[in-house]
Amino acid sequence: MSRAYYQSTIESFLLENPLTVLGKLSEQHFFDLEEQQKQAWQAEIQLLQRILVPFQGHLFFEFSIPRMGKRVDVVLIIHGIIFVLEFKVGETHYSSFAIDQVMDYALDLKNFHETSHSCPIVPVLIATDAPVRDSELCQYEDRVYKPLAANQENLAWIIEKCVHSIQGVPVNPFEWEQGRYKPTPTIIEAAQALYRGHNVGEISRSEAGAINLSKTSDAIDQIIDNAKRNYQKVICFITGVPGSGKTLAGLNIANRRLQFGKDEHAVFLSGNGPLVTVLREALVRDDVLKGEKRKDASRKAKSFIQNIHHFRDEYLKDLNQPLEKVVIFDEAQRAWDQPMTANFMKRKREQPTFDLSEPEFLIGVMDRHTDWAVIICLVGGGQEINRGEAGLKEWFVALKESYPHWKTYVSKQIVDSEYQLESAPEAYLPPSQLEIIDELHLAVSVRSYRAEKVSAWVKSILDCDVSTARNLYPEIHSKYPIFLTRDLNVARNWLREQARGSERIGLLASSGAARLRPEGIFVNAEIDVAHWFLDDKNDVRSSYALEGVATEFDIQGLELDWAAVAWDADLRYIHGKWVYKAFRGSQWQAVNDPDKQNYLKNAYRVLLTRARQGMIIFVPRGDQQDQTRPPEFYDGTYQYLRRLGIIEINQR
Repeated sequence: MSRAYYQSTIESFLLENPLTVLGKLSEQHFFDLEEQQKQAWQAEIQLLQRILVPFQGHLFFEFSIPRMGKRVDVVLIIHGIIFVLEFKVGETHYSSFAIDQVMDYALDLKNFHETSHSCPIVPVLIATDAPVRDSELCQYEDRVYKPLAANQENLAWIIEKCVHSIQGVPVNPFEWEQGRYKPTPTIIEAAQALYRGHNVGEISRSEAGAINLSKTSDAIDQIIDNAKRNYQKVICFITGVPGSGKTLAGLNIANRRLQFGKDEHAVFLSGNGPLVTVLREALVRDDVLKGEKRKDASRKAKSFIQNIHHFRDEYLKDLNQPLEKVVIFDEAQRAWDQPMTANFMKRKREQPTFDLSEPEFLIGVMDRHTDWAVIICLVGGGQEINRGEAGLKEWFVALKESYPHWKTYVSKQIVDSEYQLESAPEAYLPPSQLEIIDELHLAVSVRSYRAEKVSAWVKSILDCDVSTARNLYPEIHSKYPIFLTRDLNVARNWLREQARGSERIGLLASSGAARLRPEGIFVNAEIDVAHWFLDDKNDVRSSYALEGVATEFDIQGLELDWAAVAWDADLRYIHGKWVYKAFRGSQWQAVNDPDKQNYLKNAYRVLLTRARQGMIIFVPRGDQQDQTRPPEFYDGTYQYLRRLGIIEINQR
């Protein structure tokens, strides 16, 4: 199946009637063809047929970029060079948005399209009526070139200049087009792609990852179908290695079952408020761009992704059976235990006699169905960052004590230490209530296409495993650059230098980083997460501005391309171990509670694993005149990170 609406050798294209080419493009366009699009194609065809006469090669109109859900206007392959052409017909200037757009397409091919990996790729923005702009060839290390600006008069000259200056390797255009496309979408891009109808196989980076995700989704489909057919109530626990796509799997399942029939009403539930806000807004903006009214788009997105606490509160008041038959709970290990839930219900919901844990209450809501129901719990490890988060034990205790008629499906990996189940499932449930299914564990990382060992490296740092951290760093750094600095401006400038196209950058810090204020980092100043994660470079509320800082509560479950992690004195390395502190009033106080120490360590685990392509760690120098941040509060951490081999950069 062709990825393009139209493809041809340049020679054949030049001989073809422009109306015939237009007709072929129109035939492949499955939506209502607007007059503006038709006119744009006509202009592109006429221009290319005029300027490509001296060249030999191949061209593709409307080449698909699945990860982004978009199509490149034209791809040219000439002398082994991949030209990515983005046309702005009638435009009189070269907008920064369009320049980022064509760069994004080029980077997508370079990073995710297998047969493009070794090719020089030249992105070109053609604003047909814009003035001539100087276009110097500037190559990055990965053989992607800085975007060139062309108009209808000098496009041929620019292509000729590239052909004479760039050494390409012969490319078979048919093999190139059929090269495997192995993307790594952000969770935002993944949600949008699934919502548009793509499957996990199309948007998963590695074949192994796609197979793993597909097998898990298929296994869940079988479990749901069986429950529906036999009038059963079942709960499934999906585990996975860091970055394996648990949230992606959950969104995929919710989307698939949403399409199966109105009697199911599948929904994705998360207690992660920022994640829900960002994903919903991303889906709404996507639909609005396609012409849907914002009110309708918002209603649809809310039916697909909901906040688990809103779901809980709704059915606290409404005692009827829920509309939903299939619910997916993201980060199920973060559900509240009984003391936390009871305390909240007493203080905030005027329920003084409430005595259930959150898992027991949520299972009880779904148990109101008289025929069948399915709960799917997505389980991460090492992600508990707040008090009262119960781990998995509360789910199994509830099943054992209150819901013995529910069938439970798990993978054998659920006993791994990071899931904190404490005992094997068999210790809680009898064999008749329990079934082991290997496909419920996601064993392949699909997050970072640059380096898959970042999570292990971060774990070794936080475990004070110097040897492992030192050994992993050189291997990781060659693909996924990690630097250290004591100058925040250096960190900001480094981020800006790394990012190309619309690659997202941002500043991160722990919620307990109270003494970064003198550096201009205010963790108590709440960001608007929808603006921070979704708005473009022109909006000062966006992450690009490097003004607002996201904490572990804002960033968990989400990602940036490049991140600067600011390290405060709440977690200090002193004499070979971590010392845990909390700032109260005007001074730091010791954190002695083991659970709170674990939450603080996990906060840094989250922060240090949010970047997809690379990061820089900023450790302040402190100030001898300020008793709340003298240099000794920071120097131990800085020296420790230096001892791990992290390269330092300063004074750029």
